[in-house]
Amino acid sequence: MSVTSDISLSESTRRWPEPRAALQLIKPITWFPPMWAYLCGVVSSGASLTGQWPLIILGVLLAGPIVCGMSQAANDWCDRYVDAINEPDRPIPSGRIPGRWGLWIALAMTLLAVIVGYQLGPWGFGATILAIAAAWAYSAEPIRAKRSGWCGPGLCGLAYETLPWITGAAVVSAGAPSAKTMIIAVLYGVGAHGIMTLNDFKAIDGDRATGLRSLPVMFGPARAAKIACWIMAVPQIAVIGLMTYWDKPFYAFAILGVLAVQIAAMRILLRNPEGKAPWYQGTGILFYISGMMIAATAIGG
Repeated sequence: MSVTSDISLSESTRRWPEPRAALQLIKPITWFPPMWAYLCGVVSSGASLTGQWPLIILGVLLAGPIVCGMSQAANDWCDRYVDAINEPDRPIPSGRIPGRWGLWIALAMTLLAVIVGYQLGPWGFGATILAIAAAWAYSAEPIRAKRSGWCGPGLCGLAYETLPWITGAAVVSAGAPSAKTMIIAVLYGVGAHGIMTLNDFKAIDGDRATGLRSLPVMFGPARAAKIACWIMAVPQIAVIGLMTYWDKPFYAFAILGVLAVQIAAMRILLRNPEGKAPWYQGTGILFYISGMMIAATAIGG
């Protein structure tokens, strides 16, 4: 599905996007993970924040509303045929975002991201270019990484968690993050693969009909949920081990505690993966991101 092809999925005669639909297109609820990861990076840097708040606020806005919002618009445009099956009331297939406005919004936000990213210096600008490339590679042909249940969620996890974490640390310290920061950021990005897999449970029918091989399509909901749980849990176990090795026992114990709560929630998820996936995303993931900040605090001293 080319990002430049034109379509008409509804009978709407609108010429301009509906404002509420335009906001829905960029999905504000999805902005929090990269914004939080950026803040984790800031905390993990251990750098003095005096005089740095403009950079921190600009980075948070870039990670969330701008880059993440752009990625959601791009994904909705590239997924318009899938959404016509799974969620026909989405802004583009419903006609509330008419014609090629979905594409134009995504492209305009891409340009805005480049402009804002440039204000964050070499590290921030380089990370912005990588994030933009990842967003379009995930959704658009010819790469369309989301066709693979392994590559798509993996790319998303690294782009949503690892990249903004490293960026936040690099921007406020004006240099390369520490090895500890890099390792922890990568581990939580890998674990986010499981979170992204749970997001695929709502689109099984459309993914199957359009040839997207998500883990729920390939393995079925029950096995896919088990795989997602393991992927979320194992990196956190590695983080606990590292905290212990780095002589941070209090932080190791705290992360163990939030992992224990997640495991309890996973047991509920596994009883009914399709029905409980949205519930887990609103509960278990809260403790996952809590562990991120605990780890960031431990690294930052």
